[in-house]
Amino acid sequence: MGKFGVEDVFLFVSDIEVSEVISRRERKAFIKFPWQIYANDPTWVPPLIIERKGFLDRKRHPFYRHGDAALFLASRSRGSKIVGRIMASDDPNYNSLHQSNVGCFGLFECINDREVAAALFEAAASWLRKRGRTEIMGPIDYSTNYVCGLLIDGFQFPPTILTAHNPPYYRELIESCGFTKAKDWYAWWFADPSKAVAHLRPLVARFQRRCPAAIRPANLKNLHNESGRLREIFNQAWQKNWGFVPFTQAEIDFMTEELKPLLASDLAWIAEIGNEPVGFILCLPDINVVLRDINGRLTRFGLPIGLIKLLLYKKRIRKARLIALGVVEKYRRTGIAEMLVLRIIEEPMIKRGMSGELSMTLEDNFMINRFLEAIGAERYKTYRIYSKSIDRA
Repeated sequence: MGKFGVEDVFLFVSDIEVSEVISRRERKAFIKFPWQIYANDPTWVPPLIIERKGFLDRKRHPFYRHGDAALFLASRSRGSKIVGRIMASDDPNYNSLHQSNVGCFGLFECINDREVAAALFEAAASWLRKRGRTEIMGPIDYSTNYVCGLLIDGFQFPPTILTAHNPPYYRELIESCGFTKAKDWYAWWFADPSKAVAHLRPLVARFQRRCPAAIRPANLKNLHNESGRLREIFNQAWQKNWGFVPFTQAEIDFMTEELKPLLASDLAWIAEIGNEPVGFILCLPDINVVLRDINGRLTRFGLPIGLIKLLLYKKRIRKARLIALGVVEKYRRTGIAEMLVLRIIEEPMIKRGMSGELSMTLEDNFMINRFLEAIGAERYKTYRIYSKSIDRA
């Protein structure tokens, strides 16, 4: 048997430290860490730092009115070099609805090192374990109502507004730590909106003869009432979907306020039968094409350079993301979804000359996926949610 010296012993001792984010300085480091991971990624879009601060603000973000979350940083060399980050979150609303006992991990960023990834996942699992949770799934930032999913296909395309992006090696890191697939989501691209219109117009004409639905633009002058209608439709339309958790009124109000500067009358449409809202569609201009150039900051050297760029180029954006489509179950298969999709393609896409993404759809939502293929949309990205059991302490 060989002999071991002191220097050999240290080969077996990890120098990774994982600590919970407590101070303002640590929160700043948490927010800024992705710039290290994506330094050489030409498709990455830096987030707005001010938006990230608001998203993680426990006093401001409405998730914390019913749920809880914790942030963790992994470091080496006694904290001098940050090598990873993760968020653990617990949503009692989700577990109550699904009769489950699951928590989530999100905001995962990590160097290409399995040991670091394993330490981060253990920190998140330990936090959830103390709350009695027996399963962890993700990447999910708070809930599926926010950014979620690990990109596993389509890395050559930049992320659109409110979608995830990550290095290809994250998949191997996550799977090597014992996570397995829970569900895949798809993103679709409309390269030629005119093809979709040619397919939809005769179909919608036939439906309109039988369906009394009226399609109108959202009233942006009364956003509070309109957002309430959208919440009502969404919570009914999506309640049987995998991963669904209802928006609280506080969450929809918060999101409405955040997205208000991006909304336009031709980007949000509501379907009504009589005075009853039965469906909606929501599209957003992809401001990521501008955010890529301002590197996360609205000001530079004390001047609002980033803000000027954002305002200057916002109206010139020719790329959009169709972010949500919902029809209450009672009125499905009546053509309302087709009417809404046709309206959003005819108005911003055809009239403004925009191309666009529709995302995300569940892999087993066969009806909507077949519909999108039929009107010429191309599936160009895949996102995955993973899950893993948490051993009890």
